[in-house]
Amino acid sequence: MNKILQMLKEMDIPFAYDHFAEGESPDPPFICYLIPGSDNFSADGRVYQKINEIHIELYTDFKDLSVESKVESVLDKYGIFYDHTETWIESEKMYEVLYSFEMEA
Repeated sequence: MNKILQMLKEMDIPFAYDHFAEGESPDPPFICYLIPGSDNFSADGRVYQKINEIHIELYTDFKDLSVESKVESVLDKYGIFYDHTETWIESEKMYEVLYSFEMEA
């Protein structure tokens, strides 16, 4: 968990776990991160290696390649293999770029 927090701090973009409190979200860009599950390695009813799924949701007002590059350069620095998807959220008038990866707990 400390490693993910360190990476988020290095991105130098405001972040919160899951969501910001109502009325407290900063102006975009900002990040919400989640740990929605795990993909642990186990045998004989015992977990030998804990692996968390991590989602980093980057929100921007417009397609901002420089901010995406900032996030990706930190992930690359830590040797993180990630997938990303992007969507326009019409109701919020924002882009969401979702970075998904696994990380040892």
